[in-house]
Amino acid sequence: MFSTHFLDIPALATAGGNVRLPGSKSISNRVLLLSALCLGTTTLHDLLDSDDTRIMLNALQALGCGVRQTGTTVEIDGLGGQLSNTQADLFMGNAGTAIRPLTAALAVMGGDYKLHGVPRMHERPIGDLVDALRQLGCQIDYLGQDGYPPLRIQQPTLNLNAPIKVRGDVSSQFLTALLMALPLVAQKDIVIEVVGELISRPYIEITLNLLAHFGIDVVREGWQRFTIPAGSQLKSPGVLHVEADASSASYFIALGAISACSEGQKNLRIEGVGADSIQGDIRFIEAAEMMGAQVLSGPNWLEVSRGSWPLRAIDLDCNHIPDAAMTLAVMALYAHGTTTLRNIASWRVKETDRIAAMAIELRKLGATVEEGGDFIKVTPPASPTDWKAATIHTYDDHRVAMCFALATFNPAQLPVRIEDPKCVAKTFPDYFEALFALVQPVPGAVPVICVDGPTASGKGTLAVVLAQQLGYHFLDSGSLYRLTALAALQHGLTLEAQDEQAIADLIPGLKIIFSNGQIFLNGTEVTEAIRTEEAGMNASKVSTLTEVRLALLDLQHGFRQLPGLVADGRDMGTVIFPEAKLKVYLTASAQRRAERRYKQLISKGISTTLDSLRADLEARDARDTSRSVAPLRPAQDALLLDNSDLTVEQSVELVLEWWQSKQPFSAI
Repeated sequence: MFSTHFLDIPALATAGGNVRLPGSKSISNRVLLLSALCLGTTTLHDLLDSDDTRIMLNALQALGCGVRQTGTTVEIDGLGGQLSNTQADLFMGNAGTAIRPLTAALAVMGGDYKLHGVPRMHERPIGDLVDALRQLGCQIDYLGQDGYPPLRIQQPTLNLNAPIKVRGDVSSQFLTALLMALPLVAQKDIVIEVVGELISRPYIEITLNLLAHFGIDVVREGWQRFTIPAGSQLKSPGVLHVEADASSASYFIALGAISACSEGQKNLRIEGVGADSIQGDIRFIEAAEMMGAQVLSGPNWLEVSRGSWPLRAIDLDCNHIPDAAMTLAVMALYAHGTTTLRNIASWRVKETDRIAAMAIELRKLGATVEEGGDFIKVTPPASPTDWKAATIHTYDDHRVAMCFALATFNPAQLPVRIEDPKCVAKTFPDYFEALFALVQPVPGAVPVICVDGPTASGKGTLAVVLAQQLGYHFLDSGSLYRLTALAALQHGLTLEAQDEQAIADLIPGLKIIFSNGQIFLNGTEVTEAIRTEEAGMNASKVSTLTEVRLALLDLQHGFRQLPGLVADGRDMGTVIFPEAKLKVYLTASAQRRAERRYKQLISKGISTTLDSLRADLEARDARDTSRSVAPLRPAQDALLLDNSDLTVEQSVELVLEWWQSKQPFSAI
C-alpha cells in the first residue's frame, strides 16, 4: 500500500491481464457481526482485510468475542446473543458498515457502550436509525450533535408490539442494521415498515441473503414491510466464503472499457466475482455495457474489453448501484456527450459529500459538471487540449481515489496526482499495486530521478528517502556489480574475461529487490554479504567486463516501472537514463565526505584515521573521473547539489522542490 502524501500516476496507454479482487466490504462486515451474534463457531474464508473490517474485528473482540485469524480466514466464536462484556468504548473510525449495525445490536441487547469515530463519522447521519430503535424502548443518547455519532447506549426496556418505522430514503444501512439485530429479541413477530422510498435496495438483498445463511428467513412485502418471524435465532452456517467486492470490480470493468489491450493480451480478466453475484453493484456491468464496454461472464469471473469508442454518454437512475456509480462519473470523461447520473442522494451522506467532491475534482480535469441534490451531469473536455493535469483531493474517501486513477488514460497524456493514496485501505489496500500490474504507460512517461556523485557523497541515503516520499521504486546501481559478482561466484564462475559471457548470461535471470534498506538476491537477503571489502574488489573486477556492463544496462532499464524510479550511482544521468527528467549531482568535498565516513566507522568500532580516509576518497575520485568507460562526471543538464553542510532532510526537501518545479501540478 502506498502511504505517501501523494501519488503521481503517469499517463497510461493500455491494459490487460488478470486481477484477483479482495473480499466485499459489505458482505465482510455483515458476516463478521452475524457470526459474532449467532450460536456456534463460524469460519469465514476470503474475508476482506481492510480498515473497516479491522475496526469491526476490534469491536467484536472488545465485546468478548473469540476471534482467530490466519490471513483472509477468520474463525469467530458466536456469543449466542449474550455479550460477554457489557461495557465498552468502541472506536468506529469512518466505517458506516460497522457503526450502524453495531448500534442496533448493542441497543437491543443492552449494556453501557460508547461508539465514536473520526470527525467525518460524526458528520454522517444516524438519527433515523436511532429514532427507530427508540420506538422499541432502546436507550440511546447523543454525545454531540443530535442525529449524529458519537453515541451512548444503555439498557433498553423493549416493547415489540407495534411495527417499527424507519426511513429508507437516507441510507439502506439503517434497515440492514434493524434486520440483523432484531432476530436477537424475536419472541414474537417483529415488523419493520419503511417510510418513503427505499434506496440502495440491492444492499438489502445482500442482507436478506446472508440472514438466510444464518437461519433467518425474513418475510418481505415489496420494499415497504419486513417481518422477522417469532422464534428466529441466528445460527452459524459453519463455513462461509466471502464474495469478492463487486464495487471494486467497477474500477477494472471501467479500465477494460476505456483502455486498448496491451500487446499480447486479448482482454482484462477479473477474478473473484461473476454476473451471478449477490451484490447489487454487479449491475454496474449493465451500465458499462450501455456506455460501450464488452463484458463476458462465467462462474466467479468477468472478462472486459473496449467496445464502442469513444464511450457513449448515458442517462441513468443509479439507485441500484450507488457506490459503483462513482466510477461511471469518471468513465463519462471518455464519452461522447453528457452523462447524467440520477437518484444518487445517498452520495451526500457517505464518507464525504460525494456529489460535491466528484463535481469539484472532475472540473479540475477540464470537465463541465452540473450537480443537484440527487444528480450529477458530466460533459468531458471538448478536446485533448482542454484536459488539465490535476491534483485530486480524495477527502479520505477510498472510492474517490480509486476511480480518479482512471483519468490517467486521458488523450492529452497528462499525469494525475492522487492525494493521500493510503485512503484506499478502507476497502482495497493494494489497489494501486493491482492497477499498475495490469497497465502499460505511454512510452517514456514513467519518470526517473537520477542521483549521481562520488563515493561517500550520500547519494544512496538521499535516493532512498526520495523514493520513499514519492512512492517510487529505488535502484542502487552500485550494488548491481557486487550482486553480479556474488551470483557469478555462487554459480562457480571466475570473475575473469574467460567467463565474461557466462556472467553476462546470468544477469537477465537475477531477481533483485531493494526494500526498506535491505537487498535481496534471488529471494535471499544479502545486504551485509555485499558490503564487505572483498565484495567491493569483486565488483571492480566484473565492472571491467564489457558484456557484463551491457547486460547490466538492460537490467537497470528494467527498474523503470510505475509509478516512477529514483536511481543512484555514478553514471545514472550520463549513461543509464540520459533522458531522465531530473538529474542531481552531489558535490560534497572530499574532506566533508571523509569526516562522515570517519564518524560511521568509529561508531561501528572500526579503527581508522581521517587523513587516510580522505586520501582514499581522493584516489577513488581520480580513478573514477579518468576511467575510459562511463567516467564520473555530471550530466550536462544535471543540477549540482553541494550537500557538504546539509542534513539528509534538507537535501531531500531541496530535491523535492526541484522535482515539483518540473511537474504540471500545483505546489506540494
